[in-house]
Amino acid sequence: MSYAVQIRNKVSEEVNNLPDKSRRIIKTALEQLENDPYPGTNGDKEKIVLRGGRSIYRLHISHTYTAYYSILPDRHIVRVQDIFSTEQAHKKYGYY
Repeated sequence: MSYAVQIRNKVSEEVNNLPDKSRRIIKTALEQLENDPYPGTNGDKEKIVLRGGRSIYRLHISHTYTAYYSILPDRHIVRVQDIFSTEQAHKKYGYY
């Protein structure tokens, strides 16, 4: 079953300002979410349960970027909320 990947406009603009190689790497990683957005055995996706029981997912992209996204399974949609450098992600969200 295929999922539609939606990226917030602000995030899309930030990614478009990155160098070509970085954009290509991020795009390729996000395209993989279309087929399987849930964590599995390869270790690059993780489910994070926030306070209040809300879940968000984290995708490690290469060793450089981290994307945070939510899944709407009933509508087959993946919504990318943020993409940060790994260093920025650790500062904002801490280490899990």
